[in-house]
Amino acid sequence: MKKVLILEDEVSIRSFVVINLKRAGYEAIEAGTGREALERLKENPDTGVAILDIMLPDIDGFEVCRSIRATNKAIGIIMLTARTQEMDKVTGLMTGADDYVTKPFSPAELTARIDALYRRIGGAAEADPEVIVHEPFTLNLRNRTLEKSGRRIKLTQVEFAILQLFMQNPGRVLSREDILTSVWGRDYDGELKIVDVNIRRLRIKIEDNTANPTYITTVWGYGYKWGL
Repeated sequence: MKKVLILEDEVSIRSFVVINLKRAGYEAIEAGTGREALERLKENPDTGVAILDIMLPDIDGFEVCRSIRATNKAIGIIMLTARTQEMDKVTGLMTGADDYVTKPFSPAELTARIDALYRRIGGAAEADPEVIVHEPFTLNLRNRTLEKSGRRIKLTQVEFAILQLFMQNPGRVLSREDILTSVWGRDYDGELKIVDVNIRRLRIKIEDNTANPTYITTVWGYGYKWGL
């Protein structure tokens, strides 16, 4: 059974999420604090998706996200927050989250986001055994790895999917809608800015100068292009 970690200190909310996860066919791994969540993940290394609340009694959800990403690039991470400020959403994505859901949320919305992340994780194992080389980058679709001038660069599943889309479409201008549909799926009902934040994260990892990017270039008013 597919495992989902739910980190939420409010028992009523956590119980509500757990019930709906079980109804959707998932095994729920529960945690009420950030440190407990990290321990539960160690005990359940096959967990595919983690849902992290931001406001916690010990360490916040952002720190938990950073800790998970330091050792696990494959797991899907959804930030769960009652806040609506743009900066909280951006901060969550920049610390390594793949998506966010704002309280109050519907069970169907949360389940759809989890399903989408699990599809992406499942698709990773089915990738064609190919290697895409655009100097100085080598993208290995079988091993899901990226190297720049022989140096390994760690990417999340979402970052890898975006970079694969770019490298398979060199010179083509991709709109934000194109990227959103290709990476998150046609049923994704989130906001376009999730694309921009993930592009920013990618640039930090692959560009020589993020202030003047040369690999992923911006086409103002439209989207982005793989600029090699």
